Amino acid sequence: MAMICLIFLLGALTAKITSGYTHPCALRDYGDERKVCVCNATYCDTITRKENTIDRDEFMTLVSSKDGLRFQKNIGKFSQNETKPGATSNSVLSWLLGSSTSETLILTINTTVRYQKIVGFGGAFTDAAGINILSLGKEMQEMLLRSYFSDEGIEYNLCRVPVSGTDFSTHPYSYDDNNRLPDPLLKNFSLAKEDLKYKIPMILRAQSMSKRNIKLVAASWSPPPWMKTNNDFSGLSFLKPEYYDSYAKYILRFLDEYNKNNVTIWAISTGNEPSNGVLPVKHFNSLGWTPLGIANWTTHYFGPQLRSSTHNQTLILAFDDQRLFLPWWIDLMVKANRRVLDFIDGIAIHWYWDMFISDNVIKELHQNYPSKFLLYTEASQGDKPWEKKVELGSWERGEAYLADIIENLNAWVTGWMDWNLALDEQGGPTWAKNYVDSPILVNASGGEFYKQPMFYAIGHVTKFIERDAERIEISPSDQTEIQATAVVNPDARLVIVIINKGNVEKNVSIQVPRKGWMNFNLPARSFATIVCDLKD
Repeated sequence: MAMICLIFLLGALTAKITSGYTHPCALRDYGDERKVCVCNATYCDTITRKENTIDRDEFMTLVSSKDGLRFQKNIGKFSQNETKPGATSNSVLSWLLGSSTSETLILTINTTVRYQKIVGFGGAFTDAAGINILSLGKEMQEMLLRSYFSDEGIEYNLCRVPVSGTDFSTHPYSYDDNNRLPDPLLKNFSLAKEDLKYKIPMILRAQSMSKRNIKLVAASWSPPPWMKTNNDFSGLSFLKPEYYDSYAKYILRFLDEYNKNNVTIWAISTGNEPSNGVLPVKHFNSLGWTPLGIANWTTHYFGPQLRSSTHNQTLILAFDDQRLFLPWWIDLMVKANRRVLDFIDGIAIHWYWDMFISDNVIKELHQNYPSKFLLYTEASQGDKPWEKKVELGSWERGEAYLADIIENLNAWVTGWMDWNLALDEQGGPTWAKNYVDSPILVNASGGEFYKQPMFYAIGHVTKFIERDAERIEISPSDQTEIQATAVVNPDARLVIVIINKGNVEKNVSIQVPRKGWMNFNLPARSFATIVCDLKD
């Protein structure tokens, strides 16, 4: 009888800790501690704003963990003393199972020390994402998009849009292929069917359901082959000097056509991963640039043409490549032509080799160019040759994402974007067979899609950190197993994001000026967002 009661109690506790929201995660366990939240035609988990109300003497914690929590909500009250928090349902469960071990972490907030303002967070409207979303029934399409963009979801507000094709298209293409024959006046320019079916409609649907303004960042992978030295979409190549003017006009035509379709581009980069056209390790759509070449093209062609056009409010982002090449790539570009600084507004960065390169290069980049905002524009996992392309339910991949976001926010980065919004279970489609993982995977034949730990890792940031929030000081921000960042939203709400990568639960005490102490438990291997109102 005692054993039956224990099993009943464990079942009740497990049910309680799934989520604090009206529609909790429908958890599916794939073994080896790999878990996803399943959405189908009749059900999908939500996290709505109306469920996030708190009084001024309260704080809210939201926790996701490797053992199955997803946005588990708890309301606490400020204490005037640093104390060990009481046992949560999760720690009771640990005690019942005979594994109750915890450590104490003390953090201090300083709201008077202010750093950068936040631009936003999101993913990319690729062809592959559009193909996968449209492979679902209409109700599920709506669920998937709402999971990302509505106030029932994690509320992405910054997204990337490719200029023509990428490796995550079903074939390479541009807007003026012309059988690879020169067309310097762009008489044959037209948007592709992919823009009109997979990208623009998805953007408009996302914007219609979002209560936030979704800023769009565009980038070109490759111009038409006839503009390039190798007359191909991929491989070692550079832009032919005689087409510097045509390529600038080509980008402006893209902006024109998207504007005609009611899509405004907030910022555009000077080109995706210029190193891939110089060191073509991966053979997909690319264009090689040297710092000298991109500086001269931006200064004499692209920059002046954009600034004198009807799109003169569109910002220019330089670089759009790996941390590996910083800060020296930008330094060489500026050395080649210092006037380039008159045209670029920010610097776009990709995450792919961050784990091998210190964030000191990002801090140095900010120090060298403090007037240029820093923005992470692409991230995905499974891209390395030695990695499994799709790892369904991997908590470690979620941890890697959130750790990178926190690290980069603490290094002056203003926003962070994932890559494909949705892929299939293989990690495609991709014409270049460059399969990778995604926060949402679509199983069209099974009538399901899966929200992976990566989805919740990003959600712990983007759902709660508003645009124009200011990063503030939190100390310590980085320990062996703990990383944290803190911001103040425009509405004076304090938001703290913490990751516990350790295998031990933490007792956390956070001192907030004029408020007191927030005391709570942070489970092992977990993400947490803590929210309170700083108003008196």
